[in-house]
Amino acid sequence: MAQETSGRTGARAVVEALLDEGVELVFGYPGGAVLPLYHELARTPIRHILVRQEQNAVHAASGYARTSGRTGVCFATSGPGATNLVTGIATAFMDSVPVVIFTGQVPTRMVGSDAFQETDITGITMPITKHNYLVKDVEELPRIVKEAFYIAGTGRPGPVLVDIPKDVALAPCRAPLPERVELRGYKPTYHGHPGQLRSLARILGEAERPLIFAGGGVQVSRAEDYLRQLVEKLQIPVVTSLTGLGSFPEDNPLSLGMVGLHGKPCANHALMECDLLVGLGVRFDDRVTGALDKFAPRARIAHLDIDPAEIGKNVRVDLPLVGDISCILKELLPLVEPAGHGPWLQRIKELRNLYPLTYGRGGEVRPQWVIERLGEMTRGQAIITTDVGQHQMWAALFYGFTEPRTFISSCGLGTMGYGLPAAVGAALARPDKQVWLITGDGSFQMSMAELGTAREQGVPLKILLFNNQSLAMVRQLQHFYYERQYTAIEFTGNPDFVRLAECYGAEGLRISKQEEVVPVLARAMGNDRLTLIECLISPEEMVYPMVPEGAALDEMILPE
Repeated sequence: MAQETSGRTGARAVVEALLDEGVELVFGYPGGAVLPLYHELARTPIRHILVRQEQNAVHAASGYARTSGRTGVCFATSGPGATNLVTGIATAFMDSVPVVIFTGQVPTRMVGSDAFQETDITGITMPITKHNYLVKDVEELPRIVKEAFYIAGTGRPGPVLVDIPKDVALAPCRAPLPERVELRGYKPTYHGHPGQLRSLARILGEAERPLIFAGGGVQVSRAEDYLRQLVEKLQIPVVTSLTGLGSFPEDNPLSLGMVGLHGKPCANHALMECDLLVGLGVRFDDRVTGALDKFAPRARIAHLDIDPAEIGKNVRVDLPLVGDISCILKELLPLVEPAGHGPWLQRIKELRNLYPLTYGRGGEVRPQWVIERLGEMTRGQAIITTDVGQHQMWAALFYGFTEPRTFISSCGLGTMGYGLPAAVGAALARPDKQVWLITGDGSFQMSMAELGTAREQGVPLKILLFNNQSLAMVRQLQHFYYERQYTAIEFTGNPDFVRLAECYGAEGLRISKQEEVVPVLARAMGNDRLTLIECLISPEEMVYPMVPEGAALDEMILPE
């Protein structure tokens, strides 16, 4: 049936496209150049979430996308509104999160004139978007919006930006919304090459010490069940990247946990001893590999990824296989024979005993112990978001993730301030789950105004804030690499976080002794309110293990 387009503006065409995509939530912050979109949005059932700063609109859309599996959407105005988005866009780009961003722009006749609140946001974001558009013809808008969602959510997901000049948004638009998208030159490969699949099955059968390295691509493609079937059929141990946490349950005997510069000791040693490493949807970035010339020295490496540009980019690859992880594993399963790998699993058991995960010495309240207790009390019931720093690594090491899409963090870019807005987005996406933010006093203060967004939207977030009055991960680097000269890392002007929470209508709690941990966590779990727990810890706490610069993964600094 033909679409009714009489009296329709470009802005109306955009919101019609959003409705067609099933969009229910938009995160944003209005301004003059984007008001035509807001005017039309208000006439739809789409819910708008008003954040306190534009960067946090992208972070919230990211948290929504990562927990729901849908594409996040955000709006911002031109100039400073658009430039405030940049870090959020880069964060989504590094972690392959599907987000479509709409920015207002000055009228087309003013583009390039340095008009009030004009910036070249498409030029600025070109390196950190999967694709972006500056719309100059209103009749192209329906097609462009349809393409933006298609590009963001297919292949390797990522952010797409659509910059709409004000006059384009207000102009009459008669072009219908296309029913499908056909982009010449953009044809993601989903199914594995049959010959390469047979080769992978063969080397899996030949390997005596195989190891699977599961990355974020496993969860993006929803391949967790196929991964479990493969692992159980072949009895292969699994390590994960930071973004891969939750893709394979950590309570499974074949799970070794996170690998890398702060990875679990047994996981790092297993990677260095394996004779076949199968990377599933991983980037093999520097936080995983350590010294490249020492990485997995005994192993053939098979790399499976939907993005062919990632294969061979950082590490040598013996068997490349391009495709969607879910499709590949489904196609691989019938090609492999059941196996046992008894001697290798015995060696894994020895590595667990030789290299247990321990805390070392510390203050009165041990953050690692706190996170272990939180894991015991909430695992399977909660989604965890984090900011970036020591608390992020403690969460990754000690919580024990067992379900996919329950660990939400800025992994590739390492963006402080990500956790709270991402938690808001996650809570709106999954109201059936309790959402906990694990953060530090440094990260939290970068976006703590989003407490207002959480309160306004009625989301009962639980915030576990480790307060050591310092940038403790930076302090740790200064401890090991800069002669223990602790420079510019102390926060002497921190607010009273409990009273701050109360100012936002939240319940504020404090932990200063180890025996307070379980009762306070239980109180937070048992209420239906926005709750902040300030947990006082020593600035001398360290994240262990730690692989020094230039070292191999099995050359870790371990706690004394």
